[in-house]
Amino acid sequence: MADEVTKEDLLAIEEEKNVAIWRLKKLVDRLNNTRGNGTSMISLVCPGTEQIPSMTRMLTEEYSTASNIKSRVNRLSVLTAITQTQTRLKLYNRVPKNGLCVYSGTVMTEEGKEKKMSMSFEPFRPINTFLYLCDNKFHTEALEELLNSDEKFGFIIMDGSGTLFAEICGNNRQILQKITVQLPKKHNKGGQSSARFGRI
Repeated sequence: MADEVTKEDLLAIEEEKNVAIWRLKKLVDRLNNTRGNGTSMISLVCPGTEQIPSMTRMLTEEYSTASNIKSRVNRLSVLTAITQTQTRLKLYNRVPKNGLCVYSGTVMTEEGKEKKMSMSFEPFRPINTFLYLCDNKFHTEALEELLNSDEKFGFIIMDGSGTLFAEICGNNRQILQKITVQLPKKHNKGGQSSARFGRI
């Protein structure tokens, strides 16, 4: 049967996941060990629900704000980082399903020289955090959170209007099914008039 999932398929999926986790760990280590001179490093992390035009608009506003920085060197490095980030966003028509991470800026090499760095990627699992920071380091907290939590928890919420089935994995939540019902409400008539209310 073509639709059956074999043990080899499951092992291949698990292997791909482990490779993705290993790659992300290496990348997070690399980003955490990278430093810049001044606030010339941009970290932009957005969930899959975000829109490219709104992020581009935000970066345009940031560009005009950064144009007022008094220090010429700092102003130029921040403007360069914003331009690099805008260029990275132009590579995407829409935000990928799992979200988008963009890291851009001028970093210091081990020899003490400045080097431009820019990268963008889709994380291996959905990300729910929106983060935009311009700093002297890259912020990888959202990526580290993806690495920390892998357990899924299911829950069921019931009330008078329906039931909700969902699962949580780390900071991500996914609604599996939602059932709504129309139940008669409780009435506030009772006491001596309950017999009369029953005849109606």
